[in-house]
Amino acid sequence: MNYTLSQVKTEIIDEIAASLKKSIEKELFQLDEIPEILLETPREKQFGDFSTNIAMQLPKLTKKSPRYIAEAIVENYDKSKTHVEKIDIAGPGFINFTLKEDWIYGILEDVKNTGSDYGKTEYGRGRKVNVEFISANPTGPMHMGNARGGAIGDGMAQVLSWAGFEVVKEFYINDAGNQIEKFGQSLEARYLQINGVAVEFPEDGYKGEDITIHMNEFTEAHGNKYVNFDSRERREVLIAYALEKNIKKIEEDLKGYGIEYDVWFRESELHKSNAVLEIVEELKERGHTYEKDGATWFKATEFGCEKDDVLIRNNDIPTYFAADIAYHVNKFRTRGFDWGINVWGADHHGHVARIKAALDALGLKGDNLDVILMQLVRLVRKGETARMSKRQGNMVTLSDLIDEVGKDAARFFFNLRSPESHFDFDLDLAVEESNENPVFYVQYAHARISSILRQVEEDLGKIDADFTLLKEKEEKELIRILAEFPFEIITSVEKMDPSRITRYAMDVASNFHSFYNACRVRNDDLKLMKARVELVSAVKVVLKNITEILGIKAPERM
Repeated sequence: MNYTLSQVKTEIIDEIAASLKKSIEKELFQLDEIPEILLETPREKQFGDFSTNIAMQLPKLTKKSPRYIAEAIVENYDKSKTHVEKIDIAGPGFINFTLKEDWIYGILEDVKNTGSDYGKTEYGRGRKVNVEFISANPTGPMHMGNARGGAIGDGMAQVLSWAGFEVVKEFYINDAGNQIEKFGQSLEARYLQINGVAVEFPEDGYKGEDITIHMNEFTEAHGNKYVNFDSRERREVLIAYALEKNIKKIEEDLKGYGIEYDVWFRESELHKSNAVLEIVEELKERGHTYEKDGATWFKATEFGCEKDDVLIRNNDIPTYFAADIAYHVNKFRTRGFDWGINVWGADHHGHVARIKAALDALGLKGDNLDVILMQLVRLVRKGETARMSKRQGNMVTLSDLIDEVGKDAARFFFNLRSPESHFDFDLDLAVEESNENPVFYVQYAHARISSILRQVEEDLGKIDADFTLLKEKEEKELIRILAEFPFEIITSVEKMDPSRITRYAMDVASNFHSFYNACRVRNDDLKLMKARVELVSAVKVVLKNITEILGIKAPERM
């Protein structure tokens, strides 16, 4: 039988649990309930293939030392039921497991048999997950901050899908509120100026060239027809015209970035359907609001927040917070999602607790919503902050970035670090064709394998692959890293960090290049050549699957 890494880990965990039960039965210690048992992969190979700290978790419950508990676990562990060759105790009570040599060969059969599905699991069991990311104000072009959110959000959606979740990718269009009012005022001023009316441009208005372009095009189509209209009516017409242009451009830019959404949800629909006021009314009925200074407030402090928040201003206009509550209620109550994941900028940190509190207040379990907070990225060229475009003032747009470094480099680099990490995006490195460029390094590994497979002229079809011939250290390490793929996907979901897959891609490429430099694929031993050809074919499958998750190409030639 061929075993996946997940199966090997599961059988070890099950046997640890069985050993604990035996220890309890032998009255070596008392324990009412066995806690969750976790396995980690030690960084140093001398500590084995897996390690558990379960013995370190039990002293308070058992009144025994970690070392004593670890010794009891090892003594009662039945290695014959697992792929474990050796068990060691390290330090105060860490238990290290070293696996038998032969288990890894089944991984190659597993990759060969599952192909493009290798790495997929049923971990998520079909739970419905809404992944909402970017959700920028549609008042202008996509900028660089949106680019990182796009890479993180799309990567998160992919790992969730590969882990067996039912995923919906969603863009929340903020087409209501103060930003849209300011957008309308900016459009109106430019329109009137273009048509010869002397008006001041709003001091805090949108000054980007796109506003002028929109109004020039609108004037070409409609002339000065709206100059004498009531200001409110005129702004409504101009907003409707420019918003659709912007949303279409956003959609086009994101397609060029490799992102296509399942749902484009408009904030304005919540207001039109009266959903926002209905949610405020429900909070009132549940006793979670109060009136103060003519405004309606949510009792956020009753749910552990630092301060209460306004839902309806003293001018009877709902706040963005009220609309956001209604939006998340729509996700969980109306559309029935089991889990919601939002990707927000780190500056929204304070908003997380209060939106969760509002969901709790409405009986919807705020813990069903998770927010990935991402830090900003600095573009650098030759070690200094880069200036890429003057078309949008100081704004670096997504399309500018893709024009300069390409979609693949942009997506890969934005996912190089965990979302909460600041980092510098090196524009020079992103276009460099060298092993120093991580995306080139990974793609070159796939292209090199493709070249190797094209060059295998010998007829190996009649030779059965004997994977036990793969005895070199580099061969075994390469197989082991392939075995990690399904687990890396699950861990990426659990930690909500798709950058793990980017780093894993680099590990696979690194192990492949080490193997390639140490082991000749084409050689006089046809059986060994067959085994190595199957090995590099498996690496190609895994690299192709990784690039699908990351949204980048897997080139056959470079």
